[in-house]
Amino acid sequence: MSEILYNEIPSLDLADFTSGDAEKKGAFVQALGQAYNNIGFVAIKNHGLTQDLQDHLYATIKKFFALDDESKAKYERPEIGYQRGYTGKGKEHAKGRNTGDLKEFYHVGQDLDQVPDTDPVKNDYPEGVWPEEVPELKEVSLEVYRTIEQAGKLMLRAIAIYLELDEDYFEDKVRYGNSILRAIHYFPITNPDEVPEDAVRAAEHGDINLITLLMGASADGLQVKRRDGKWIPITALPDQLVVNVGDMLERLTNKKLKSTIHRVVNPPREKMNNSRYSVPFFMHPRSEMDLTCLESCVDEQNPKQFENATAGEFLDERLRELGLKK
Repeated sequence: MSEILYNEIPSLDLADFTSGDAEKKGAFVQALGQAYNNIGFVAIKNHGLTQDLQDHLYATIKKFFALDDESKAKYERPEIGYQRGYTGKGKEHAKGRNTGDLKEFYHVGQDLDQVPDTDPVKNDYPEGVWPEEVPELKEVSLEVYRTIEQAGKLMLRAIAIYLELDEDYFEDKVRYGNSILRAIHYFPITNPDEVPEDAVRAAEHGDINLITLLMGASADGLQVKRRDGKWIPITALPDQLVVNVGDMLERLTNKKLKSTIHRVVNPPREKMNNSRYSVPFFMHPRSEMDLTCLESCVDEQNPKQFENATAGEFLDERLRELGLKK
């Protein structure tokens, strides 16, 4: 059912959860909960995202990032905290740092054409931003978005069971949620001496959201900090998504589930002139979701560690800390 890969991340089969076999489903839930208590990451297969679709997405985002900086800058939207469209090189930094990360990225959000007119999020979310130079980006990225979102909903059902909540506890909270598909380009550095000494591809951080689902990147570099403080490398195998706990879920569970610190390190100096591409899906709930710690996760041994907040309030606070909102 579960095996430990060379990278020490448990590998689970999502088909066990959806099989209709109560024993397999229960074993999946327990293995998932154990992993999220310990390291905060798992790798899953049978998630619905085909290799052909991944390859199509990567080919398309490479075409966009190959555009000149002036063309890409047309799709920046700082007035909405860069939550849709392009974010330029070095604009984002980790919480507590001032040096920008060595990356640029493109954000795709909820497809408003799929949201009923009666749902208030239809007016809350910004419109998608699509580059005229790469028209195929819209279709492929929205298809990937829908596919990974469905896998994320299944993962949240398993998490709810582990937390002894109703299996559909998260369902209404993530319906038309504020999730983001982020295509990242860690751009080549032709002269490493020209970048700040402490600049890295992505400084150590925890993700803001409920869970993150990450397809295989084009190169190594992702590392996770274990509870003993040791950094270990993670590479998703071609048929896997790596799924980790985000800060919102850690907050909701009063740290019962761990939002693990991770980073993307720079390659060896002689390989700095190579690009790296990565596509995480940040699964966010609707902005009105209450992140108040679950009563079942608070007791005398584990007193409440967080102030009450909605998901929208927490997201706004974090975007300011990352330098994306003023």
